[in-house]
This record gives sequence, structure tokens and C-alpha cells, in this order.
Amino acid sequence: MAQDGARPTVYFYHLTQAPLEVTLPKLLEKSLAAGWRVAVRGTNPAQLDWLDEKLWLGREDEFLPHGRSGGAHDALQPILLTTDANAANAPQCVMAIDGATVEPAEVNDLARACIIFDGNDLSAVNAARDQWRTITGAGCAAQYWSEETGRWQKKAESA
Repeated sequence: MAQDGARPTVYFYHLTQAPLEVTLPKLLEKSLAAGWRVAVRGTNPAQLDWLDEKLWLGREDEFLPHGRSGGAHDALQPILLTTDANAANAPQCVMAIDGATVEPAEVNDLARACIIFDGNDLSAVNAARDQWRTITGAGCAAQYWSEETGRWQKKAESA
């Protein structure tokens, strides 16, 4: 169960306006502000390397302390970019990108899980739909958010 006693929820973020490299830092900021360690879980090491570079090259006042998995200090990273389902930084929040999955069994050990997917990629949309069915079918709470109007709006919820 989430650390504050609230029921953990999986948030599905359907990107249609802003790309991952714009949306993800905003979500990471909010997670750090909540006091959570975060694992950004991907499937492609090259994509995580690219994202690592994007996070380092952001504005100085928007710096997000993070690391790429495989380093000596992985356990200390507030944000860890990884392909490993068992992130070394013991995250309270997992943000799955590029088709990485979040298993229903791990949801109850998190404060939040996010599945972020590109709405312009049909295979990503289909993978997110499969994840929604898996997550909600296992009884986990989920919310679906879309930015199709230019603002984030909750479009569906499953308790």
C-alpha cells in the first residue's frame, strides 16, 4: 500500500501535444516535490541515454538530479533511468516509457506508477491499452489522462 495509506494508482499519460522530453521533466519535478524516489523504466538503453542527455541539458533552474543505471551510486539517485524492473534506488514512483511494463503485483508497493505513451504511435497506444486491461483487470486503480486539447484532462478512471 502507498506510504501515506492512500490506494496506489496507475496514471496513463497519452502524449499527443508535447513530446516525452517536455512532459517527463514536469512529472519528475512533481514526484520529487512529493518526496518520492523515481525509476524511469524504459526498454531501450539508447533511448535512456538520449533522455539522460536531455535531462542534463535542461535549464539550470530546472535541473533534475538523476543518474543512468549501472553507476556506483545508483541506490542514492533520486531519479534513476533504467531498464531493470528492480531499480536500485528503491523508488516510490515508477514511470514506464517506450512500452516498459508495470506489473500489477508491484503497484501496491508504490505511491504512484505512470505509463507514458506516444499517442502518435499506434503500437504504443495498443501496448498502453493492453497495460490498462492488465492493471485494471487485476483490481488496481487507474486513471487515463490525455492532452489532446492542449491541457491535461482525465478521460477515464477505474477504481
